[in-house]
Amino acid sequence: MHRRQGRVNAGLLLLLYQISQVGLQNIPSVTLGVLVLNIFLFLNPVRPLSEACISVKEGFYRKNWQRLLLSPFHHADDWHLYYNMVSMLWKGIMLEKKLKSIWFAYIIAVFSVLIGVVYMVLEFMLAKILDDPLYEMNCAVGFSGVLFALKVLNNHYNPGRVSSVLGVRIPSKYACWVELVAIHLISPG
Repeated sequence: MHRRQGRVNAGLLLLLYQISQVGLQNIPSVTLGVLVLNIFLFLNPVRPLSEACISVKEGFYRKNWQRLLLSPFHHADDWHLYYNMVSMLWKGIMLEKKLKSIWFAYIIAVFSVLIGVVYMVLEFMLAKILDDPLYEMNCAVGFSGVLFALKVLNNHYNPGRVSSVLGVRIPSKYACWVELVAIHLISPG
């Protein structure tokens, strides 16, 4: 889980371009803050990815709870950052306007921690059910879990909508699952 140094971050440049196309003035404050925080921590990580990722071994057994706070805001590479933050940009614009900034900030904070807890519970259950301790060592970073939770919330507040995923129009209630498959195919791991 180490970033390659000394290369052009095409994903980061594309993300900055996307943000400029929307316009800073059109991005609500909490959404913009989340984007800035994720970009800042991508460029200046608090810890190396191997020390920021969440796993059952590190989070639960070693009681390294700070990883619950670090893991959602660190990304494996510039494309991981790009996909997550473009998704955050659109979901944030829609939801923050509807929910208002304080409530949206609270939701982001709660989801950011809870997703790590849910991840550890699922990995722990897989390790026990499949009798494979490697699941307890799987280590994850990124904002994807928060984004999927926001997608469910967005579908709740905007039922019956149609989304476009990679140019294919599908009912929004299925879009998060199509996004998940698309992201996995485009950027495995």
